[in-house]
Amino acid sequence: MKKMLVTLAVGATLMASPAWAQQVLRLAHNAAPGNPKAEASLKFAELVAQKTEGRVKVEVGGSAQYGDDVEALTSMRLGTLAFSANSQGSTSGVVPQFAVLGLPFLFQELPQAWKVLDGPVGEQLGEYSGQKGLVLLALWDNGIRQVSNNVRPIQKPEDLAGIKVRTPPDPITVDIFQALGANPTPLPFSELYIALQQGVVDGQENPLMNIYSSKLHEVQKFISLTGHKYESTPLFASAVVFNTLPKADQQAVRDAAAEAGKLNRELSRKADSELRAKMEEAGVKFNEVDTAPFAAKVQPVYDKWEKQFPDLVALVRKEAASAEAGQ
Repeated sequence: MKKMLVTLAVGATLMASPAWAQQVLRLAHNAAPGNPKAEASLKFAELVAQKTEGRVKVEVGGSAQYGDDVEALTSMRLGTLAFSANSQGSTSGVVPQFAVLGLPFLFQELPQAWKVLDGPVGEQLGEYSGQKGLVLLALWDNGIRQVSNNVRPIQKPEDLAGIKVRTPPDPITVDIFQALGANPTPLPFSELYIALQQGVVDGQENPLMNIYSSKLHEVQKFISLTGHKYESTPLFASAVVFNTLPKADQQAVRDAAAEAGKLNRELSRKADSELRAKMEEAGVKFNEVDTAPFAAKVQPVYDKWEKQFPDLVALVRKEAASAEAGQ
């Protein structure tokens, strides 16, 4: 009898519910307001609502409001979070092949990296992601990275000796800074400002857009333009959630991701050309770097990762060379 009453109650609820109901899905990211990742996430939400005619609403939780990148990846795989504009470093903890995009000095310019991401390399990373319960919607941009610190300008590899550099939880970045003689210290991005402010770490590495939007320049004296690696921003959907959407809405989400990615990349390119002057006005000292001695020091990083993912590393290097020649 009790079971019958529950069944009748559920049935009555369904009959009373409207024929159309909006699906509300959450998107997590760790960036501060104004960052290209944050702006593109808001654009993605706007476009999803538009392209699904309001059937799907995306609620964006920036600045790690819905958890940091590692937590977001776990939540997506469980199906408790729909989307994340994540980071390459954290993603490599789940899909280790993503680390290969961060091979040192692989990309000289942002358009070169984008050509590689939009080709066979991106397709393969999408397949690897699918095997881990993640739908790779797009590869947004997270810039070419520079080193900042409070000890001294970094002009040669030896200047990094003994400096405690915060890195993402990303094995290839740790390998790079170990090869350069620094003391790499993985920390979540959400903890970085306080760690710099309190001297837990001496420095960090990020593109200028992340340094500026998260106000890291307020607690750093020197920025050295090392350009030591590139990182993408993989935009993921939870396979558990994505597969519940009608095919038309799945395509709408994919289209919104690609369109918002164009905004993300344009804002990223613009940031690199404008933010140095703003941070210099705030008192940060910049210096250019001859990258040749640094590139020579990190050759062991290539040797290690070529052994781990020989085919993928060969493909990435080939595509990077082709993209550079075609610029």
